[in-house]
Amino acid sequence: MSDVAAVDTRAIEALFFVSDEPLTASVLAQALEVDRRTAEGLCDRLARDLEERGSGLVLRNVAGGWRLFTHPDTAPVVEQFVLSSRQARLTKAALETLAIVAYKQPVTRHQVSAIRGVNSDGVLRALVDRGLVEEAGREETPGRPVLFGTTPGFLERLGLPSLASLPSLAPLLGADVDDAASDVEVLEGPPDALEGDEAAGDAPGPSDDDRA
Repeated sequence: MSDVAAVDTRAIEALFFVSDEPLTASVLAQALEVDRRTAEGLCDRLARDLEERGSGLVLRNVAGGWRLFTHPDTAPVVEQFVLSSRQARLTKAALETLAIVAYKQPVTRHQVSAIRGVNSDGVLRALVDRGLVEEAGREETPGRPVLFGTTPGFLERLGLPSLASLPSLAPLLGADVDDAASDVEVLEGPPDALEGDEAAGDAPGPSDDDRA
């Protein structure tokens, strides 16, 4: 009997249930007292078991680890439940700002504001409070402004294993958007982030009162 078969998947399933973040193979291996390869095998086995028994949960590899998610087929019921619970959702301003940070990171407050054409300090603070954006060092320019990037929590919310899995923007960018992006020196700014806000040149526009 292999090491994977010898270890009951109930134990690893229980670990995923009580964890509030993705669990890496190394962490699982230590908790179960097995090697990393065996832990990976257990994750694969549990993922298959969940699918075969028609579970309402799926096991995915996201943000460098494994985590349980609700099955896509249950989305209508889950969405109705979440909305009925009045869970706070991100505003349009927050989504725009988050998209800019995700595709252009590391990025400064001024760069985000210049792309959106409006002061985005308040939205950035709200995204930091929500654990979706974090400080990622300082730019080596006069004043050394703070740089911002997305967090592992951002990857978890989107169900992505890494930033490399973000959808490519090239197929979505038309010639007009490319020209506008060049004007503000956006290397790969998301098109949605510019919708409704004309890209600014050197200085951000008026203060943004939107909250994330």
